[in-house]
Amino acid sequence: MEEKKFDPYQLIGFILIAGIFTWMLSVQEPVTEESSENTPAQENVQSENTTPNTQVSTNAIVSPNLGDFTELASGEQDQKQIVLENEQLYLSVSTQGGFISEAQLKGLNDFKGAPIYLIKDGNEHFDLTFFNRANQKIQTRQLYFTPSLSTQDNAQVLSMKMVVSETQFIEYRYTLPNDGYMLDFSIVSQGFSALTNGDKEVALDWNLKGFRQAKSVIYENRYTELKYQYEGDKIGYLSAASNDDDKDEDVSWVSYNQHFFSMILIPDVSFDSVSFTSENLVEDEGKDVVFTKNFRSQIPLKTSQGELNSHFQWYVGPADYDVLKKLDNDLTDSISFGWGIFGWINRFVFFPLFGFLSGFLPHGIAIILMTVIVRFAMSPVTYKSYLSQAKMKVLKPEITALNDKFKKDAVKRQQETMKLYRKAGVNPMSGCVPALLQLPVFYALFCFFPVAFALRQKSFLWAEDLSSYDVIAELPFYIPFYGDHVSLFPILASIAIFFYTMMTTGQQMQNPQPGMPNMKFIMYLMPVMMLVFFNNYASGLSLYYFISNLITIVIMLVIKNYIINDDKIHAQIEENKKKPKKQNRFQRKLQEVMEQAEEQQKLNKRK
Repeated sequence: MEEKKFDPYQLIGFILIAGIFTWMLSVQEPVTEESSENTPAQENVQSENTTPNTQVSTNAIVSPNLGDFTELASGEQDQKQIVLENEQLYLSVSTQGGFISEAQLKGLNDFKGAPIYLIKDGNEHFDLTFFNRANQKIQTRQLYFTPSLSTQDNAQVLSMKMVVSETQFIEYRYTLPNDGYMLDFSIVSQGFSALTNGDKEVALDWNLKGFRQAKSVIYENRYTELKYQYEGDKIGYLSAASNDDDKDEDVSWVSYNQHFFSMILIPDVSFDSVSFTSENLVEDEGKDVVFTKNFRSQIPLKTSQGELNSHFQWYVGPADYDVLKKLDNDLTDSISFGWGIFGWINRFVFFPLFGFLSGFLPHGIAIILMTVIVRFAMSPVTYKSYLSQAKMKVLKPEITALNDKFKKDAVKRQQETMKLYRKAGVNPMSGCVPALLQLPVFYALFCFFPVAFALRQKSFLWAEDLSSYDVIAELPFYIPFYGDHVSLFPILASIAIFFYTMMTTGQQMQNPQPGMPNMKFIMYLMPVMMLVFFNNYASGLSLYYFISNLITIVIMLVIKNYIINDDKIHAQIEENKKKPKKQNRFQRKLQEVMEQAEEQQKLNKRK
């Protein structure tokens, strides 16, 4: 699997090209069956840029040989909404355009308690675009479709036909099973080739503005992105931080990932090519922000002898790992697990582990228990790291003496320091290696919490939603980077990080050498960064860092007071100094380089 990288700081904008409206006419046949439960919200839903209903004459028939589309309805065209629904989904399909005008996820609410809508009030345009024989651009969202609703094999089937004549039509067919978030969708035609310009491509134009669903729109927007699978198992995505566009071939699916919710279009046969665009609509943490991003995909469709016969599956539901893993087409790849090894750790360790724990424990307790398991699994690495620090602490007086003795001769100081390490049997890098081994685990968890759907709207202590920030106080003003509220979990995590950093760096802190970082500055910087930047992050993530650092402090105190003995370490180092040391090839080469540098330094002084 390979992820395509894009520059997250790219600032190049783009302008979405509006469609050119042309004169079109179509047949409007009587509705054979429609839902009897249309709500007021369903009656007047129109996409942006749609043409108003008009009255036309039945005499306006034009010969199909002219390749024209002419309205063939008598009386006034009424836009109607046809409802499809099951236990999880509520869908409303408009007779004008034949597309889904409303998509509600049942039983799910946003941060205000309102129902979750992925499509509503014209935020989506789903068009079939083509050119007629007169070379005019036709967009199906301007045409009227005749609905026919039936039930087949435990599923609702809705046929939407745009009829030109008895033998010429375009049909959208929606099939929604009685359970689940996946529906079948197909586009077929008859007599289409006689009405269109065969030299111009037929394309799907799928445009969606993602609704804001979370308290922190900036945080939500970080994980709202267009992703797609191409060339077998490669995953491409557009930048989540800025405007972006791209084009790829052999596309297996396209996902509009709106943090915890997704709309995924999956063709039966991979698209030959797709052009993608993503426009960032969020500028600041405004309370009145409605949309996060504007996604658009332009998908050329294949025709067979000039006719359409395309079949798809359409996922409209939560970006929930447990739901998506039960489906085909590797749809779990639409979740941002993290790249490389971090994604593998999340996919095969943390998601299954947390799913198991949260199955019988409250979600906050499950986070704590998972943190305990991770920290104790990493305790051998913590032990090796602390052992290295203890050895360096024992050698600190001798290293300080060397620094004072050779403070004007950097090369000699480095030579003598390395000689001391070699005699004492101490590797100064041995403390860094264990820390590096822990990084993949820590970063994987950093990627896990923001995309764990199971945490959404789950409360713990004072946190109302573990997938969003907790609030203990509202501020009357906005602080850049911090926000307009105070979260307690980041404060607790910052305090724990401060004491942990003081334990690990304070005991071996020396006066900083030229070119070396000031460890005392870093000791204070890390908690401040945690306090500021995690104030708007998921409270579940801050809870993890708080518990993780508490456990690490306890483990290190146990190691220090009950496992590691400084006197024994000092005695072992003194014993090592008496033993003859053999240098390996690397050490010999390093010694030669340092001796050459010393000779060169002496030569420069004589000159």
